[in-house]
Amino acid sequence: MARARETFGKRENRTKQEKKRKEKEAKRLDKKDGRDGNNLDEMIAYVDEYGRISSTPPDLTKRVVIKAEDIQIGVPKYIEPGAGEVIRTGIVAFFNDSKGYGFINDTLSGKSVFVHINGLEEPIKENNKVTFEVVDGPKGPNAVNVKLVK
Repeated sequence: MARARETFGKRENRTKQEKKRKEKEAKRLDKKDGRDGNNLDEMIAYVDEYGRISSTPPDLTKRVVIKAEDIQIGVPKYIEPGAGEVIRTGIVAFFNDSKGYGFINDTLSGKSVFVHINGLEEPIKENNKVTFEVVDGPKGPNAVNVKLVK
């Protein structure tokens, strides 16, 4: 029988395998000799004061000490502008005597504030000018201690 001919593709595959085997052997020898490049000094990285990674250690003279008490975790509570002003003025936009509720337009912020009959000091009607205090209710701001302006 005749011997099979070695084709170009088979020859290429064999040379690739030999090359790969030689590279693997060279890496194994380098690792054995300690020249593998995985040296600890080359692997250390530092983070500077701006959060960037660098190969040089940080300058300790620029060090800033931060107290744990100064770190604020979470979102600060929202304080509405003008919250220091307790008594506000407004005009009654709507009030239903039979159901016992209505709305007051705040002259300072222009927002509508809910008012219930339990929060009234005196009876009110639509278009009356009133003074009131705002408290947070279950569904939003509520007007309490509502009085007519005389």
